[in-house]
Amino acid sequence: MTHIRYEIVQHNGGWAYKLGDVFSETHPTHQGALDAAREAAARQSLSGETRPILYQDSAGRWHEETAQGTDRPEAEVEDDTSDPLPPRTR
Repeated sequence: MTHIRYEIVQHNGGWAYKLGDVFSETHPTHQGALDAAREAAARQSLSGETRPILYQDSAGRWHEETAQGTDRPEAEVEDDTSDPLPPRTR
């Protein structure tokens, strides 16, 4: 089983979650980014349809494969940051 990890990070003047080198949208609060990352991780476990997919790798090459709808990764959220301000002071 594939394992993926979302990280909570400061990004563009706010907070985001990232997977590898890809960032989510920026959230104004740490808690907002954490909640969004947890939701994204939960969606990863949902089965879908088996279908063909097309994707580009880091070298710019395109690949076509069949993605099994039941082949879902194990996802976790890593939060090594601390939100320096309590929500009421923002």
